[in-house]
Amino acid sequence: MPMNRRIISQRIAAVRRELKRRKIGCLIVTSPANVTYMTGFLGADSCAALTPARTYLLTDSRYTEQAQKECPTSTIIRRTGSMAQAVAGLVARLKAVRTVTAEESVSLADFEALKRQLKSQPKSVGGIIEAIRGVKGRDEITAIEASGRIAIKALDRTISQIKVGITEIELAGLLDFQLRKASATNSFNTIVAFGPNASRPHHQPGRRKLKKKDTVLIDFGARYRSYCSDITRCFVLGEPTAFYRKVFNVVERAQAAAIKAIGPGVKLTTVDSAARDVIRAADLPVYGHGTGHGLGLEIHELPFLKADSKAEKLKSGQVITIEPGIYIPGRLGVRIEDDVLVTETGSRVLTRRCPHSPALRA
Repeated sequence: MPMNRRIISQRIAAVRRELKRRKIGCLIVTSPANVTYMTGFLGADSCAALTPARTYLLTDSRYTEQAQKECPTSTIIRRTGSMAQAVAGLVARLKAVRTVTAEESVSLADFEALKRQLKSQPKSVGGIIEAIRGVKGRDEITAIEASGRIAIKALDRTISQIKVGITEIELAGLLDFQLRKASATNSFNTIVAFGPNASRPHHQPGRRKLKKKDTVLIDFGARYRSYCSDITRCFVLGEPTAFYRKVFNVVERAQAAAIKAIGPGVKLTTVDSAARDVIRAADLPVYGHGTGHGLGLEIHELPFLKADSKAEKLKSGQVITIEPGIYIPGRLGVRIEDDVLVTETGSRVLTRRCPHSPALRA
């Protein structure tokens, strides 16, 4: 479904204001997510060029028909040579453009090729579109919520398959299949970790079979209409041990403390510390990764909630994950993750309806 023309125009206007402030005459957009954000294009191997007057999408014959449908506000340029040659050709026709600035996401090889093709030396810049993308519009929030609902329903339909003998990779595949049935894809490679494998935060599902009284960690998300969700849930096949319940409850309280701290104007480090302080007070290992991150067109976006974050503050309209965890190598791993909207008065959890009880019937 093509993105709304009015919404795309508003985004372009916001970026143009920033380009004018920075005195950038032409921005070459190379990040796929930023190209989508500025044009509505969902294909690959393409870039966009933004000037004060027009937006251009540079693509090849594989995508021109798709681009004509998806990009109502862009001028489509069909390239036959390299991307650098296409950009140079466009710049040569734009008499008012004296210098070209490319996003930092451009590869070194492409940047060097661009330098060879252009008469003037190109510059690079980062974070312009990403900063604007950080605050979501109503349509984006609606898409993220829909993505979350699909992910939750997919897990609901997969839980019954969590039985003795199933492998991690089989369970991940069944969950991904349910996402596909709902006209979505997975927003990243689904993580399924049984038993002590869960102590590795980014474990890759393997052929380990589920045993009686095993623990299960599932980190997954849906991508629907280009927008992502990101959820982590933990279960036990049977009755959890007293220690596992203690760890689970501490992680649950840590997440609740972080969510309670969320609000516009709140420092990222304040939210991060709220979760870590609960785990530290319980005399359990404090996780090494961030407490959360923004999400939207990409699974990891601004802002990033980390212990070493600068003085950056939350803004109304941002959607972030909150995902504290406790990991004990060789023994267990527990992480609970939800997607949270920063509102004008605090926050709203978008994925609260996802199954959340640690015990499953054996």
